Amino acid sequence: MSIKILVDINLSPQWVDFLNKHGIDAVHWSTIGDHKAKDYVIMQWAKDEGRVVFTHDLDFGTLLALTRADSPSVIQMRTQDVLPQYWGKTIVSTIEQYTSELIKGALIVLDDMTNRVRVLPLK
Repeated sequence: MSIKILVDINLSPQWVDFLNKHGIDAVHWSTIGDHKAKDYVIMQWAKDEGRVVFTHDLDFGTLLALTRADSPSVIQMRTQDVLPQYWGKTIVSTIEQYTSELIKGALIVLDDMTNRVRVLPLK
């Protein structure tokens, strides 16, 4: 099974082309829904569509913790340079390395120092 990504509105649409070129099905929220949509709406759409949320927004991890949801999976970047030319290879390798966790349900947090993977639901 392959991973499908929903790129959050706070990340550049450049990610869609980059991920698609690397064989990862990706769509940008700006082509799907209202750019002012609440995070829970985006989360529900991603869950219904079987997509992993890729974001720079810390609120998605908080939503997962508060709701104890087991999906959708979230990949959260916590860095200033959020363009594919800086983080593209890391994101692709992270998706490849943690495919099974993302399919089952996980929160992956990436920053300049480390990657953290937590299985859902968060406790």
